[in-house]
Amino acid sequence: MSDKEKIIELLNSSPDGTITAEQVTTAGLHRSVLQNLVESGEIYRFGRGLYLCSSAWEDDFYLLQRKYGRGIYSHDTALYLLGYSDRTPAQYTMTFPKGYNSSSLKHENIIVKRVVPANYSFGITEVQSPCGNPIRIYDLERTLCDILRGSGSDVQIVGAAMKKYADSKEKDIHKLMKYAEQLRVKPKILRYMEILL
Repeated sequence: MSDKEKIIELLNSSPDGTITAEQVTTAGLHRSVLQNLVESGEIYRFGRGLYLCSSAWEDDFYLLQRKYGRGIYSHDTALYLLGYSDRTPAQYTMTFPKGYNSSSLKHENIIVKRVVPANYSFGITEVQSPCGNPIRIYDLERTLCDILRGSGSDVQIVGAAMKKYADSKEKDIHKLMKYAEQLRVKPKILRYMEILL
């Protein structure tokens, strides 16, 4: 079996139709074969070291997170993925820990948010992308705190999300207040909750 056939076999056995340059090297194959496959149109290079079948359905949410493993979907993007906004984001918002720098981030159609490492990992949950692939986002309580914390969020979207949360049977006010305390938005959260509850 040729290197090309082995790479195609690896791609076909991949549950998401992707392969990384690292997987090819680990399998003892030459990375140059990947370039030949890209040139022939058999595979597509999504980003540095990440390739997918040309026939694979492109799931931007999933592929962006594969490309930027430290990025967590947040703010209005997380609201949309959680079903708390019906407005499809024109640009995806991802949060990264402060100090994470990737020059290729500037060329992506994403809004980059950075947080101190202490505030990076809490509230991360896994959901399915609209195409059914697993992606990591911040949970609802964290997302509500994030959108009240920064500027630039649409007031109507924020108001509608807060109202829907207040009416929800799944709301966890204790968790919301704990997050609000840590992210220093407790007064804003309390104002919304006093009006809505």
